[in-house]
Amino acid sequence: MNKVMSNKWAIALYVLPAFILLAGLVYIPIFLTGYYGLMNWDGVGEMNFIGLDNYINLLQDSKFWFSARNSFILALVSTASLAIYLVISLILSGKIKGSEWLRKIYLIPMLLSSVAIAQLWIKIYDPNNGMLNSLLSTLGFENLPAWLAQRDTVLIAIIIAVIWQYAGFYIIIYSSALKGIPNSLVEAAQIDGANPIQIALKVKVPLISGVIKTTVVLAIVGSLKYFDLIWVMTGGGPNGASEVIASYMYKEAFSNYNAGYGSAIGFALLVLSLLITIIIQKITSSKEDLEY
Repeated sequence: MNKVMSNKWAIALYVLPAFILLAGLVYIPIFLTGYYGLMNWDGVGEMNFIGLDNYINLLQDSKFWFSARNSFILALVSTASLAIYLVISLILSGKIKGSEWLRKIYLIPMLLSSVAIAQLWIKIYDPNNGMLNSLLSTLGFENLPAWLAQRDTVLIAIIIAVIWQYAGFYIIIYSSALKGIPNSLVEAAQIDGANPIQIALKVKVPLISGVIKTTVVLAIVGSLKYFDLIWVMTGGGPNGASEVIASYMYKEAFSNYNAGYGSAIGFALLVLSLLITIIIQKITSSKEDLEY
């Protein structure tokens, strides 16, 4: 084994398949996306080089900035919802009756496809026969909105669906991290007289701070490139009110046959996600993760 690991050709041979796969699925598509963004191209015919015109137009495109606003709102709310998921995970990590069953219930959205979840919430938000309006009507509310058809309610409705969709994903991450904390540390805090809230805030949460940082990055970057559920539920409507960067990119590339401009939007989304990831890492890098 030592002979193999000391042979540079042998190391290259082992690494080459993974490198080819990574290059073919990640690096080459990224390069091509940036390259196509320099072209005036309908996605099928001849490409005409136009330099940075697509990227300059992007900076002046009010529709792009509106979709970016919606993506950032989704990212902020998704990040804030991590606190809810963390609290639920902390409660479930305690010795409460039925905690295992509750974990399984929270995992149900993970078992469904985004299309199925979108159809489910479309039925819930139905203005005439939907469960939400029926419940509100029973409670005495009047002039109930058409949640997915009004500009002032559509984004709220989508955000609620997204938060529900990813609840199980983040809860299982936090629950797994909390299970890794040695019981001796919790017992020591209890002996010192700490109550459950103090144990959660001063013992458990600091010990999983590295996991929390990772979920923040996942929530923000995932929200910025979110597409499928929104596309099925509203298609970016009504009148672009629920448009996000990914759906705007899709419309430009495949509906308006402007693949060059769509590629520029996609490349801008990549750069934006990368910059935000770096910023988050810089902000949190000064704080060392606790070890146990």
